[in-house]
Amino acid sequence: MADERVETCLTCESAVGFGSSQSLGSPGSHETPTGRFGSMGAAPRSEAQQVPEGETRLVGTAEPNGSKDAAPPLLHAPRAARVGNRRLTLAAFLGALAALAAVVVAGLVVADAATATDFSMKNLAPSFAHPFGTDWMGRDMLLRTLAGLSTSVLVGLLAAGVSSIIALVMGAVAALGGKKADAAVTWLIDLMLGIPHIVLLILISFALGKGFWGVTIGVAVTHWPSLARVVRAEILQCKQSTFVAAARRLGQTPLRIAAKHMVPYVLPQFIVGLILLFPHAILHEAAVTFLGFGLPPEQPAIGVILSESMAYLSAGMWWLAVFPGLALIATVLLFDLAGSSLRKLVDPHSAQE
Repeated sequence: MADERVETCLTCESAVGFGSSQSLGSPGSHETPTGRFGSMGAAPRSEAQQVPEGETRLVGTAEPNGSKDAAPPLLHAPRAARVGNRRLTLAAFLGALAALAAVVVAGLVVADAATATDFSMKNLAPSFAHPFGTDWMGRDMLLRTLAGLSTSVLVGLLAAGVSSIIALVMGAVAALGGKKADAAVTWLIDLMLGIPHIVLLILISFALGKGFWGVTIGVAVTHWPSLARVVRAEILQCKQSTFVAAARRLGQTPLRIAAKHMVPYVLPQFIVGLILLFPHAILHEAAVTFLGFGLPPEQPAIGVILSESMAYLSAGMWWLAVFPGLALIATVLLFDLAGSSLRKLVDPHSAQE
C-alpha cells in the first residue's frame, strides 16, 4: 500500500515537471533535474519541505505547517486581461451612430436660431461666445454648421435608402432573372458607371427644379450601380454554393431557399454597402449645392455655407470655410467608421480583425 502511494507522488510531480530530487533520482540526492528542463528546474527542497511518504501534493501548495512552497515559473501563464476586438468594434460602431444622431438632433433644434441675423455681431473671429465665428450677417457659424450637417445627413439617409433598394432589386434581377436579364442589368450598370456622378447628378437635379427633392432624387438615382454589382455577385455565389444545391435536392421550394439561405447570405454585405453609401451621398449633395444646383441659398446647408464663404476668404475670414469644411469631413469619417466597424462585425472573413 505504501509503495502505491509513493508511486502516486512520483507520478504527480513528474507530470508537473518540477519536483524534489527524491521524486526523480535516488533517495537522499538533492541534485536539481536540469537535464530535461534546463534552467527552469526548481530549487532543491530542504528536509522540512520534503513530501512525506504516502502523501500526494501539487507543487506550489501550502505545507501542513502553513508555509508555502516556492512556486516554480509557470509554463503557461494566463494572458493579461484585455478587451476583445469585437467589443471595441461594437463600441466604435455605437459611438459613431450616437455622434451622428447627436448631430442630426442638434441641427434640428437650432434650425431657427441658425437663420437669425444680428448685424452688430457680423464678421467676428472665433471666440468663446462664437466658437466658429460669425458671418457677414451676424449669423453664428456653429449653429449654421450644425443645421447644415443635419440637412446633409437627412438627404444622405433618404437618398442612400432609396438607392440601396434600387441596387437590391437590380442585383436580384440580374442574378436570378436569366441570361437576358443579367445582360440588360449589366449593360445598364456599365452605362451608369461610365457617366461621371456629378454630371449626371447635376442634370437630374436641374431637371427636377433643384431644391431638397431634386438633389435627393438625383443622388438616389446615380448611386446604386456599385452596390448592385455587389448584390449580384453575392447572390450568384450563394446560388452556386453546395448548401443551396443540397436544399434543392431535398425538395425545398425556391421561395424557402431564398428566405432561409440567400437572404442571410446577402444581407450583411447589403447593410454594409448601404451604410457606406451615406458618405458618398453627403459629399455629392454638398458638391452639387456648392455649384448652385442643389439646395436653395436660404436653407442652411454645408454646400451653401462653403459657396458663400468663397467671396470672403480673400478678406481674411478663413473661419467661414475652414470649420464647416472640417465638420463635413468629420461627419463623413463617422459614417465611414460606422460602415467599416459593421463590416468587421457581420463579415466572417474579417470577424477577428
